[in-house]
This record gives sequence, structure tokens and C-alpha cells, in this order.
Amino acid sequence: MNNLLKGVNLYLIGMMGCGKTTVGNLLASELGYRFIDTDDIIVKAAGKSINQIFTEDGEKEFRKLESNVLSQVCAYTKLVIATGGGIVMQKENWSYLHHGVIVWLNAPIEVLYERLIEDKTRPLLQDTDLKEKLRSLLSERHGVYAQADLHITINAQQTPAEITQHILEVIPGILRSENSQN
Repeated sequence: MNNLLKGVNLYLIGMMGCGKTTVGNLLASELGYRFIDTDDIIVKAAGKSINQIFTEDGEKEFRKLESNVLSQVCAYTKLVIATGGGIVMQKENWSYLHHGVIVWLNAPIEVLYERLIEDKTRPLLQDTDLKEKLRSLLSERHGVYAQADLHITINAQQTPAEITQHILEVIPGILRSENSQN
């Protein structure tokens, strides 16, 4: 399994709460890769939580840090990288993401809502109507997420292990189609 991607990085994109970190850890383990969460690196680099960055420095500064981290991470190989939900909104980030295979974990609003209802750590969700905020963010990002190499639709019944296995099963198909286009 560890030669499946030949060292090429796997980038997980999608809305907050879709399971990028959980599935990313499992994928890394299956592939013999290392796992990185860009949000964790940002927190370490900034020396403060994402909430603090948003509050003290603003979303624009957070997005700059995020792009900087992504630009550095893409220089490495054999990584599964969970990205922040909004990382795809910066055009420059796509040039970094295209250094690897981009997988969109697409979970329906209901699933995201159930997973995030109790989560008070996410700055973009400090809203009175969580479901409406999720709908708005997804509608804003949907077209950009859809540019991913692989689109994985998730339902509430699937376990992270099942999602991981499904991704591993479909990766060879997209690698073949990319090779035939070259």
C-alpha cells in the first residue's frame, strides 16, 4: 500500500467537521506516510490558538499564515495533509495543493451540524444560526472544492475506517487517468 502514491502528498480539503484530521491520520497510517494538520502547524508557529489569531490579528492574517504553512509543507513528500476548510479560497494555495493529490471530503450540512453543534473553538462558527452559517460557507466554497482530484461523499453512517478504505480503493483510478493525460 505504501507505494500507491509513489511519495506524492495527499491533501484533504473540505468543510470543518468533515473528518479531515481523523481520516487523514488513518490514511497516513495505511500509506506509511506522516500526517500533518495545517491548523496545528499554524497554532505552533503563531504561539496562539486559531481563535486568538482571528480575534487579535483577523482572518486575513490567519489566511496569510495558512498559505505560508502550505507553501512550506508542499516541499516535502510522503505526507497526508489535512487543510483548513477555507484554504481553497486563496487562489495561490491551489498551486501548492497541485503538488499532490487533492481529496475533497464532502459531508452534508446535517452531518457537519451534528459534529459541530457543541464545538465552540471555531471562529467562523461563532454565529447564532450554525446550520445557516454552514450552508453559507459551503455554498461559497462548493465550486472551489469541486476542483479536487477526488470527490468523496460522506454519509453519517460511514466510519472513518470505511471512508479511508474507499479513498484507498479509488486513488489508483485517478492516478491512471492523470498519467494518461500527460
